Amino acid sequence: MRTALTDMLGVDVPLVGFNRSPGVVAEVTRAGGFGVLAATSYSPEELDVQLTWIEERVQGRPYGVDLLVPATTTVGDPADLVASLRAQIPAEHIEFVRGLLERYGVDPGDLSRGFGAADDQVEGIAPTGVEALLDVAFSHDISLVANALGPPPPSLVERGRKAGVAVAALVGRAEHALRQLDAGVDLLVAQGTEAGGHTGTVATMVLTPEIVHIAGDTPVLAAGGIASGAQMAAALALGAAGVWCGSVWLNSVEDITPVHVKRKFQTAASTDTVRSRTRTGKPARQLRSAWHDEWERPGSPEPLGMPLQMMLAKDAWQRIDAAAEAGAEGARELESFFVGQVVGSFEEPRPTARIVAEIAAECEERIAGLWRML
Repeated sequence: MRTALTDMLGVDVPLVGFNRSPGVVAEVTRAGGFGVLAATSYSPEELDVQLTWIEERVQGRPYGVDLLVPATTTVGDPADLVASLRAQIPAEHIEFVRGLLERYGVDPGDLSRGFGAADDQVEGIAPTGVEALLDVAFSHDISLVANALGPPPPSLVERGRKAGVAVAALVGRAEHALRQLDAGVDLLVAQGTEAGGHTGTVATMVLTPEIVHIAGDTPVLAAGGIASGAQMAAALALGAAGVWCGSVWLNSVEDITPVHVKRKFQTAASTDTVRSRTRTGKPARQLRSAWHDEWERPGSPEPLGMPLQMMLAKDAWQRIDAAAEAGAEGARELESFFVGQVVGSFEEPRPTARIVAEIAAECEERIAGLWRML
């Protein structure tokens, strides 16, 4: 297949595989697609190690990174960012989460001090932290850098152009696309509400052609609800130059999601996800669990903004994950992760390379079948 995406990135299959697992990223690229590493959760030192590892395996094939640069966040003191932000988390929210964990048999520890689970991620979305991650990314042989929230900083667009690195941005509404185009991005990702992680409310089938119409000569990828060749063929029929897939890799062999979470995915229906602010402070689709039920009960506090809610939730989740890994039933009731509505199609885990090959083959078959209808 040849599209504007394959021409831009030099890949065989117009498929981008986004994941936090370096193994998934490398295997997508090795299989002819384009792997993108979710970089925000890494420190600069960790990111350098992971990108080096990926490059050793892809042997010159193209890959990219994705950063989380929100347009708006709670302001903290740059001189002591984490501490100044922690001081803004209300005692009511700390006590609510403490009580929630205790009800499910999870030791909350000292939430008022925080466990530090979110410290690197908080620094990774702050201006200085983003620049540090970008310094690492641009020191490697990346072909694309994507921003998942809001327009990229002007310095990122300029840096990408000087280095010959494409700059991509995820959008959920037409006005988002217009702002991104004004910012000078090279690639738009039309992310429908079906997607896992931070999403808007417009479905992929509606959003993709709308963004294609606005984008003109700028290539558009369809994202959200795409985990098969049939869905990829539909995206191409809507005018997309390819697809951006995220959730499908969560059920791959190489993905680092804990086995007990993958088992919850495999028994879930497409209706078992929820778009909620309770993990990061911004609406993000994830597997619904007792965690979300507790936040929705009458009398529960409203989630905080980003990054305060992210700090509160991630520190709690450090304890939930550890207890769930140890087999605690209450923790497993709370356990969840970001995933899209395609979770309802998950069966046994497959190797990443096989997923890429099956999506590409089925897409070609569907396109050929449509051609025969004419």
